[in-house]
Amino acid sequence: MKYYLAIDIGASSGRHILGHLENGRMVTEEIWRFENNPIHRNGYDCWDLDSLWAGILDGLKACKAAGKIPETIGIDTWAVDFVLLDKEDKLIGEAVTYRDSRTEKMDKVFEKFIPFDLVYSRTGIQKQPFNTIYQLIALKREHPEQLKEAEWLLMIPDYFNFKLSGVKQNEYTNATSTGMIYTITKAWDQGIVGALTFPWKLFRPLAMPGTVLGELTPEVQEMVGFNSTVILPATHDTASAFLAVPAKDDNAVYISSGTWSLLGVENDHAITTKESQKHNFTNEGGAWGRYRYLKNIMGLWMIQSVRRELNAAGGDWSFAQLAEEARKAEGFSAVVNVNKECFLAPDSMIEAIKAECAATKQSIPATVGEIAQTIYSSLVLCYKEAIENLQTLTGKTYTSINIVGGGCQDSYLNERTAKATGLPVYAGPVEGTAIGNLLVQMIAAGELADLQQGRETIRRSFEIKEIEA
Repeated sequence: MKYYLAIDIGASSGRHILGHLENGRMVTEEIWRFENNPIHRNGYDCWDLDSLWAGILDGLKACKAAGKIPETIGIDTWAVDFVLLDKEDKLIGEAVTYRDSRTEKMDKVFEKFIPFDLVYSRTGIQKQPFNTIYQLIALKREHPEQLKEAEWLLMIPDYFNFKLSGVKQNEYTNATSTGMIYTITKAWDQGIVGALTFPWKLFRPLAMPGTVLGELTPEVQEMVGFNSTVILPATHDTASAFLAVPAKDDNAVYISSGTWSLLGVENDHAITTKESQKHNFTNEGGAWGRYRYLKNIMGLWMIQSVRRELNAAGGDWSFAQLAEEARKAEGFSAVVNVNKECFLAPDSMIEAIKAECAATKQSIPATVGEIAQTIYSSLVLCYKEAIENLQTLTGKTYTSINIVGGGCQDSYLNERTAKATGLPVYAGPVEGTAIGNLLVQMIAAGELADLQQGRETIRRSFEIKEIEA
């Protein structure tokens, strides 16, 4: 039996998913799970790289203990965040998270160097306050010595691939999230990097998903008890998740649903028009040179934050209970713009929602059900508007919605989405990101011929729930 290992690390946890093919089906098994708890250090909100690395190694040891040694290993994580290495490959500074406040007003600083209109026309990447390009501007203002000392810029999955294999390599799909990749050449945009006066030496050649990096380093082999080959999946988790969408045709909208909701479609070219920029759609790089044309929407982060807040105050709320309370409060009509910066990292999500309802002269939610209902109503309204804009921008009519990722288990959200959009929803698979990661590995190994065969295999292998409009 040939096993493949997807290490999928999200904003709150990481998981090791083993996969293999059996009788024409993909079989997956969660072999390990570990927490991802950001820390506050040296004045910044940071990723705890040491803890994440320990979680990665523990999962590899779990594969050894189970007697299931993977042929290849692929890592995917969230996008936009990075680390810097010096000439001795030592870390410089911290791995600051995208939710840190250092990027506030950096878009204004950015505009002094180069107009955003020009950058969008070349990169197709939407304006988000936490984009890598704004993080680098903040770093240049606060710690210019770090950029001067650095020899390498590695995105988070690139860094862990280096730790596993000893090979430093920037992967294409995650690199596009920086806002510095030219859509025509699919390489770093020298004009943008130069205009922002970032050191050009940091921006090394890119590699596409499916590229083999090499074997585990001798040190890692000794720690985990086996050898394997490290390969690049689509290291941006959304790029992997989109690969796992078992759409039946080209008329489906995809939603990768989790902390973020990434809603969009696949194109073979970037759409960088003024109208696209106006609606803040993004063109993120996908495997095999495709583009994920999508809208970043503040997804289940808001309900996750409310649950965390309630439970910290002594409650014991589950997501299912919050959804049920929302269902009971369906008569409550307030909605907020889920993409406003005030919801990105508030001290209290509940108070942020109440304050926004007050500011917009709507009824202020008073109960847990009304808070949850406000979130669900706001989220599906954003989905509906995004799909309408998507149809205008692409000139296509979409007839269904495929939802993958952990959020596809939220049956109430699925029902509300189908009702709001008037489109049938197909929910599943749950571990979409890990499955897309495994798919690239299996294609690279020759066990699957191509993406089409991979998606046909996924349809046969996993439960897909249909929710009628």
